[in-house]
Amino acid sequence: MSVQLNHTIVWCRDKHKSATFFADVLGLPSPTRFGPMLVVQLNNGVSLDFYESDDQISSQHYAFLIDEETFDRVFASIQERRLRHWADPGKRRLGAINRNDGGRGVYFEDPDGHLLEVLTRPYGSGEPSGLP
Repeated sequence: MSVQLNHTIVWCRDKHKSATFFADVLGLPSPTRFGPMLVVQLNNGVSLDFYESDDQISSQHYAFLIDEETFDRVFASIQERRLRHWADPGKRRLGAINRNDGGRGVYFEDPDGHLLEVLTRPYGSGEPSGLP
């Protein structure tokens, strides 16, 4: 058997708010309940399991490979919600998208400060961006 990611827990303050935000922005089906978690299923069989905690939430990074048409929809959702977004993970290029590897990518935060990324080309798969 090969090694495949099956699921990961996304720690959050309010699982309903966080899971619904995530599913809505990315255009995914509504979260479903599994035990104490709300689960958002991705198209490749991996799930994000939102689990509430009263402890400090450490920001994590989650990156999602999407097609160009989906990028248009997700980016429109980001703009409609007036979410801050960046072209880079260091959050230096506010309000921009990147063109890494000949595709498009953007970073934005969820309600708990997790840094979400959507990109249309895997890193290293195409032309360089020419940006530092």
